[in-house]
Amino acid sequence: MNTIISDNVDRSTRKSVIFPTLLGAIVILLMMCMGTIMLLNQGKLISISDGFFYKIMTLHGTGMVGAGAIAGSAIIYYFVSQYVRLSKAIFMTNVIAFLIGVVMILIGIFVFDFAAAWTFLYPLPAISGGMWGIAGAFFYLGGMTIIGTGFLLFFLDVGRAIIKKYGNLGNALGWPIIFGGKMKEELPPAVVAATMVTIVNTAALVTGAAVLIMSIINLFNPSFTIDPLLAKNLIYAFGHIFANSIIYMGVIAVYEVFPKYTGRPWKTYGIFLIAWNASTLFTMIIYPHHLLMDFVMPKWMLIIGQVLSYANGLPVLVVTGFGALQIIYRSGIKWDMASMLFFGSIFGWVLGVVPAIVDATIVINHVMHNTKWVPGHFHLYMGLGACAMIWAFMYYLLRVEGIKLVSYFDKVSFWIYLITFIGVAGSFLYSGKVSAPRRWSQHFPEWVPADQFGAIASFGVIFATSIFIIRFAVSSRYIGSNEEKMKTKDQLYA
Repeated sequence: MNTIISDNVDRSTRKSVIFPTLLGAIVILLMMCMGTIMLLNQGKLISISDGFFYKIMTLHGTGMVGAGAIAGSAIIYYFVSQYVRLSKAIFMTNVIAFLIGVVMILIGIFVFDFAAAWTFLYPLPAISGGMWGIAGAFFYLGGMTIIGTGFLLFFLDVGRAIIKKYGNLGNALGWPIIFGGKMKEELPPAVVAATMVTIVNTAALVTGAAVLIMSIINLFNPSFTIDPLLAKNLIYAFGHIFANSIIYMGVIAVYEVFPKYTGRPWKTYGIFLIAWNASTLFTMIIYPHHLLMDFVMPKWMLIIGQVLSYANGLPVLVVTGFGALQIIYRSGIKWDMASMLFFGSIFGWVLGVVPAIVDATIVINHVMHNTKWVPGHFHLYMGLGACAMIWAFMYYLLRVEGIKLVSYFDKVSFWIYLITFIGVAGSFLYSGKVSAPRRWSQHFPEWVPADQFGAIASFGVIFATSIFIIRFAVSSRYIGSNEEKMKTKDQLYA
């Protein structure tokens, strides 16, 4: 059947999100290539130096999260601007800061050999055993600080706009409804999700800025020291929260798009709001599950990290998963690339949460956490969850313009992406099962077959991702170009 889509996003906003979305997508593709090189090396199919391996490992982890976040910010700007007035100047400032920070990080890694991973654990940036000097650490840490500052400005602006309309963040999280009252303003799911992301990322980015600045000071003034355990807590609080928030940015598009396809509203009922409030709290305090092997950590923090890790993935995931099924069931939805990828992203999110919950169990964590089990969970979560939401958003932008992109290549690419990404993540999970460490450049012979399988599967992921990006890049010039069509706000899906 034909489905009429009403999209109230103005022409300027449409055009504004093209570059950051495409930028994030291209960087993600490049990071996939870096990941493939590492797998090929571990699988003995190519040989690179250990120093180069750790440089691209540092770039891969940092770049993948940053690229996902810049594309996620475009999703927030595109959909949330329908309900509150966001600043285009600040949105673009964030993009510019991202570009400056990326250049600095690349200089730090490839010119000055910085290779301490995205974790940059103190005092490693300043004490590298001769692997890199102060310049490399400064460019990397400085680039991270600039990128973080751009994102902080963006989320402060989102918070400002939400508070201006809803009075406070509690109202935007639906507290009046939860406690039996009513809202004066309409409260769409996109605003609830954006509020949650704003709260957790503001906390994460301020925390990250603190440890980054202290680490930079330590580079030039070694007498200025940091408690190593405090530094590690700050780094993982920053990194874990910010990385996990990417999927919460992406799910905003799921909440907005599925009702347009099915003609059924996604309501902000009590259980939905309670789930988002719970995840707001849990997301900020579960990072200690990365520190379960640090025996000097306060025991109560480790217990909280374990218990709430079980709970964190469930509230929003359950209401989103069941909500998507309820909206789609017998709706007569017309499946296209955007709707298939959005639905597939929920599937990927579910898959990714399961091994994460397993790893959060202390007795399992002590054996599995420093193995490839952890990147296995995260690749499912990011690749089939967050990244699929970004690819779906790209196709949605084109479909809103009336561009029909459901060719043979698109359909084949969708299934190649789904199957081969499961293959990549599955190779990581299997490697974790047989205790292959997650940060070793060289592997023992018994670990090599899984590495080779993952490397081969990753070529399928790169191929499919390239098709998605080429489709968007070639056709994006049409986005927002038909002013008369934008005035009608109605798009026909054939």
